[in-house]
Amino acid sequence: MPQGTPTPWSYVFVRLLFKFVLKIFYGSIVVENVELVPKTGQPCIVCANHSNSLTDALVLVTSIPSQRRNMLRLTAKSTQFGRRTFTSWLIESAGTVPIKRRKDFNDESVDNCEVMEKLMEALEHGDAICMFPEGTSRYHPTIAPLKTGVARIVSDVLTCNRDDPDFSISILTCSITYVHRQHFRSDVLVTFHPPIKFTPNDNPELLAPVEFDRIREVTSYMQEQISSGTLDAPSWDLIRSAKLASRMYAPLGTRMSLGDYIRLTHAFVEAFKASERPLGDGPTDGSDEDTTEDFEIQRLRRDLKRYQDQLVCWGIKDDRIRRPLSRRTILFRMVIRLSWSIFLFTLSTPGLILWTPVFLTTFYAVYNFKKSGPIWDTWDEIAQYKLVYGLFSGLFVWLASVLLTLHIAPITMVMVPAVMWMTLRWLEDAISAFRAFTALTRLLRVGKVTLRSLWDTREDLHTRIQNLAVGTLGLPADPEKYFLEKGGREKGRVGGRLDSGAKYFSIRRRRKRDWNETLRLHDIVDYPEEDL
Repeated sequence: MPQGTPTPWSYVFVRLLFKFVLKIFYGSIVVENVELVPKTGQPCIVCANHSNSLTDALVLVTSIPSQRRNMLRLTAKSTQFGRRTFTSWLIESAGTVPIKRRKDFNDESVDNCEVMEKLMEALEHGDAICMFPEGTSRYHPTIAPLKTGVARIVSDVLTCNRDDPDFSISILTCSITYVHRQHFRSDVLVTFHPPIKFTPNDNPELLAPVEFDRIREVTSYMQEQISSGTLDAPSWDLIRSAKLASRMYAPLGTRMSLGDYIRLTHAFVEAFKASERPLGDGPTDGSDEDTTEDFEIQRLRRDLKRYQDQLVCWGIKDDRIRRPLSRRTILFRMVIRLSWSIFLFTLSTPGLILWTPVFLTTFYAVYNFKKSGPIWDTWDEIAQYKLVYGLFSGLFVWLASVLLTLHIAPITMVMVPAVMWMTLRWLEDAISAFRAFTALTRLLRVGKVTLRSLWDTREDLHTRIQNLAVGTLGLPADPEKYFLEKGGREKGRVGGRLDSGAKYFSIRRRRKRDWNETLRLHDIVDYPEEDL
């Protein structure tokens, strides 16, 4: 049986380094179904959606435990190689294989035969290789049609080992979902799907000569699996409406895991997508009943958008409309939130001195990078820039602190990272409290007539969303009770009030009441304009 390529020291270094960096940049990285990852020695191609440039590869490398795979051989566009940059060194030293893309060579034909041979050799040695079959990283709400390269590689490897009855190769699809891919302290969900296993005996249709339809079938199934675990929509507006629908169905405070939240939002995304499908294009039979239901879902989506626009205009959350507060209660809570925020900001001040160079460096680097191209061509690399520049500026701060305090350097080496981490935790709570204060302030500006109108609108929308969720999508009628009793203690889930309070003030990780939260002074609810 193949043993797999020994893990190079540079790969171990990269995995440990960026596991640390990613844990700081993202509030939580939740990995589901890791037990499905084939172990070292079993040839495997890991395929995922590609929306966040190099960050996607780093997330996969750090999400697969070394106990399952000793390494994941990466692929990257050839233009990333041969540069005198840290990113280039990082890619090359981790054993990454360069892929030539036509778009990088003026759309001229390119030769990747040698690369394909290296990948096939790695698979025959029992390695796992990582490929992004979309072909390119893209800041779009939908997954691009997958290219057939992965299925072709499987076919070629099976053909080369057609006489070995024990040979098998798997395609392990993975869905990566960023709540906000480029924002500090957002969250990431990594979901592995059941591997698709191929053998020469069981899949003779993939042995050469192979029909293209068989290759296309494998590719289509891969796309179905990847799409099923993330938010795949034709427009940002549709995702925006689906997120609002999921928050109204399972309101603020519902104790659900990140995976539950993404799957719930995915259900509404698929419902809205299906309602826009032309008659006869899908499982519906084109009857009057189907047409009426699709029309009602489309109308619901339009009304959700109108309601969301009103909330954004006033700067308040749906939860403030769901549970109206008296003016006295609002003023009391404003005092509590502001006092708590000021206390935590004061507590964070010494550590913020250490964080300031990091924040300024990353802000300046990203600001300049954004000007280099349109949103769809640059925003997928923002997280990558923040990770790299944040890493270097953070190391500089740590080293400078140690050098300035050489007489107590052993203490400083430990204390500076500890202070910076605790400052980050206090800052998260401080900003959350300040956001709540500003939301309450805005709530005071909304007149009783407007609040009543918004409440009436919400009640109507909630009834229609509940009917869609329970009657059409088969979701539970009481989501708060359902998700609380569902069980499990994986990252991102709490089991009761005591556990909830402990996680909220946890040193390791803050429990978010709303998965939409990031480390920003305002709520993130909107997406780029469709034409950017």
